[in-house]
Amino acid sequence: MNWFSALVVWLIIWWLVLFVILPIGIRGQAEEGDVVEGSEPGAPHTLDIKRKFKQTTIIASILWVLTCGLIVSGLLSWEMLGSFFQR
Repeated sequence: MNWFSALVVWLIIWWLVLFVILPIGIRGQAEEGDVVEGSEPGAPHTLDIKRKFKQTTIIASILWVLTCGLIVSGLLSWEMLGSFFQR
């Protein structure tokens, strides 16, 4: 696997993990009882995006190391993935 492929794999994993982590622990303004005038009641009361990015980076990096290990070892390949989708 070359460096560009490794980077693409990491970015894809990072975005997927981000979308999984974003809604975890978020409470809406209506749930907190503090709705800002003119905003959506379901909007997040507080969003610590830096913490979410740090969590995403750590989890994605761990998953990336595991994925790259499988690819480099030969346990995961395009041929193997293709066999799952053949009719």
